[in-house]
Amino acid sequence: MCWPWAGPGATAEEWPILYSQTQTRSERTAPHAPSSRSCLPTQKGPLTEPVAAVVKPCELRAFIELIKLNQCSPDNILLISSTCSGVYPLDVGVNGALGKKLPGYWAAVKQGELDDDVRPTCRACTDFVPTNADITVALLGEADLDTQCTLHVNTERGAAFLEGLEGTASSGDLESEPLQRALGQRGTFREELFAGVEVGMQGLIHTFGRCIGCHACKTVCPICYCRLCYFDSQDAEHSPEFYEGELDRKGGLRVPPDTVFFQLGRMAHMTISCVGCGMCTDVCPADIPVSTLFSKVGASVQALFEYRPGRDVDEEIPLRTFEEEELAQVAT
Repeated sequence: MCWPWAGPGATAEEWPILYSQTQTRSERTAPHAPSSRSCLPTQKGPLTEPVAAVVKPCELRAFIELIKLNQCSPDNILLISSTCSGVYPLDVGVNGALGKKLPGYWAAVKQGELDDDVRPTCRACTDFVPTNADITVALLGEADLDTQCTLHVNTERGAAFLEGLEGTASSGDLESEPLQRALGQRGTFREELFAGVEVGMQGLIHTFGRCIGCHACKTVCPICYCRLCYFDSQDAEHSPEFYEGELDRKGGLRVPPDTVFFQLGRMAHMTISCVGCGMCTDVCPADIPVSTLFSKVGASVQALFEYRPGRDVDEEIPLRTFEEEELAQVAT
């Protein structure tokens, strides 16, 4: 099983782990754990043994996108997700503050609210109800979480997994007043968050100009899948003659060069499939709101193509399709 786990002790570090049935497992599940690249075990091919993967809705949507890109396999995987209550920034999990925050976190979840300290990306997410999960765990707005929870069975595979277990499972749609209220609140915060960043060319150059070229955002992105990124290859390295020529022409040169080009290149490739997990912002040492920028641009691009990443495994990614009459308005 792939399980988001909160470690023991007051600090309660949180990380996704893999374990087998024969191993001792922790009962401390952590839906507030950081997003992970859940597809990694299947990138080399289908799994030979069944695995149950407990994932957040954004991780699930990223998994569906990578299936479309032939980068992972759904074979032998049971997908379990939940109505998402958001995750804390990584520094909360490593600086010892997580344990103190958890009581407030779960109190907010029971009321259908979000803790104010979860990532801004989570507070702005309107896709917090999972799609394509075999089993969905209802968390938001469930007042009795300390003693019970409701499981929604969405597939025959999910029903087979639960067969013989105590309790009853629901097969109805996830609809409740707390979920509708949360959707409205997050939509409002999303508008406010997007209004705080400029996505015009000058705005992007100004914001991405802080990039130091560490490429951490690319490393943690669940959609970036290239074995060797162009920006990490020798082709992207400049010769001494390049630097000499730029110095002669301009009199000065930012080092490292091409950081804005790197960010705009990623944006051109990734925004159509961006699931807004927030990891890129979390790991950025230059404090660039990468996720907000990508989500804002992605929302516009996705709306243009009427595309929602992770909605349907059979829905083609627009970058992989071509229609003769497509985007006619651009040429007018």
